[in-house]
Amino acid sequence: MAGHVKRTMDQKFGPTWHAVVGQKYGSYVTHETKHFIYFYLGQMAFLLWRA
Repeated sequence: MAGHVKRTMDQKFGPTWHAVVGQKYGSYVTHETKHFIYFYLGQMAFLLWRA
């Protein structure tokens, strides 16, 4: 799932996007200004950022 999301973001918005998809995880990332997305779809969390 994360691979599909990352490839889609790269195609639509240009490289280089990173994606984490899951239910329980911690994160600490550095990202470009205004290029950070975090949301839930059901119980699945999506973390996307461009660096």
